[in-house]
Amino acid sequence: MNGDNNYDLIVIGAGSGGVAASRRAAAHGAKVTIVEADRVGGTCVIRGCVPKKLFMYAAGLGAALAEAGGYGWADVTGRFEMARWADAKAAETARLEAIYRGMLADSGVTLISGRAKLLAPDRVAVGERHLRTGHVLIATGGWPSTNALPGLAAAMTSNELLDLRELPASLLVIGGGYIAVEFASILAGLGVAVTLAYRAELPLRGFDADLRSRLAQALVQRGITLASGVALTALEHDSTTGRYTLVRADGSRFQAAAALNATGRRPNTAGLGLADVGVAVDGHGAIRVDADSRSNVAGVWAVGDVTNRVNLTPVAIAEGRAFADSVFGHRPTRVDHRLVASAVFTDPPSATVGLTEADAAKLGPVDVYESDFRPMKTAFVGSPARSYMKLVVDGLNERVLGIHMIGADAPEIVQSLAVALTCGATKRDFDRTLAVHPTAAEEFMLMREPRRRLGRTPAPTA
Repeated sequence: MNGDNNYDLIVIGAGSGGVAASRRAAAHGAKVTIVEADRVGGTCVIRGCVPKKLFMYAAGLGAALAEAGGYGWADVTGRFEMARWADAKAAETARLEAIYRGMLADSGVTLISGRAKLLAPDRVAVGERHLRTGHVLIATGGWPSTNALPGLAAAMTSNELLDLRELPASLLVIGGGYIAVEFASILAGLGVAVTLAYRAELPLRGFDADLRSRLAQALVQRGITLASGVALTALEHDSTTGRYTLVRADGSRFQAAAALNATGRRPNTAGLGLADVGVAVDGHGAIRVDADSRSNVAGVWAVGDVTNRVNLTPVAIAEGRAFADSVFGHRPTRVDHRLVASAVFTDPPSATVGLTEADAAKLGPVDVYESDFRPMKTAFVGSPARSYMKLVVDGLNERVLGIHMIGADAPEIVQSLAVALTCGATKRDFDRTLAVHPTAAEEFMLMREPRRRLGRTPAPTA
């Protein structure tokens, strides 16, 4: 298209998915602009995955200092200063944002700052400026939800927590998902008295049951109080003392100096003008899309968390690139959402890919292999920390259906093994792979006999 306000593609949202899609489309020769109302880089880079993991590293260094004496180091002490970390984090996210801006510029993508609104499937307003386009891609991600219980809006979200310059003495973490358990673990590791409250019996709904139970044990070992198994009814904030009180359905109450709302995120679709154009959304506000990321309105597409499919950064990137390759590269591409590895950065971390034991057992016979041990590094200094590994194997053809781990280096180990799972590896492939010793990862190669067999019909008796 010709003209300063005419484009082949307008991308709304300069997070991971939007940046990936715009750059790939531009590489295919499209004239592309990307519109962003906030900072370039999105949730992951600015207020999510990256700063959270830097926070996790800070907490982990505290544990390393505590273990150093057991390895012969003398006079090893330290004191965490939140303001110093916050300054370093701000500098790093600024550096990364500059890199993202540079990548867009180098790719020939025009960046427009402002809030976008759809006027029609081929027209977008950014303030007083009206743009025309052949395609619109919405990649606005998600935003913390505040409606899980009355009073929750008074609590911090992960956005505000990562900008703190001083740690609270005590903290209520409300929620049982990965954001909740990660920040509970991190803050406890930095010396905060943490209470983690959620209504289920175990955290991390949707994960393998053995990982969930072992994570709960690890959180308790971390010094975290678990307020689980009871519905939450309200969060109260005393404006005089500044303290927060969580009220539960059984009448129990938990208090702390600060509160973190980690009850989940909602698709960030408000104010985009979707209803005016006729773009369908579900009950949570997520844009409804097909397997190719098309909405119900021709010319309007969506990728990433705003579609509420698999809300992970690598998935948003893959969806954005698949869209660009399909539409502008004339190479139809779809993302397989069935085998997506994920990690939870607690201490110890968890990682998983494929089917849980319970889900696999619904499909047919399953063999379950397990290893549960004290890692060499922490056992040496007398720590009770353990690592747990599980292989879920098809009982008919030995194909590995699921890989689950909680323990040091779990994300790195499972990421590598996800390649094997994607390629259709069998238990026999694991058995004939020589192990690297001494490592924790070798335990995945050394599981010889199943711990249990599920769903098998007993052999008939004579």
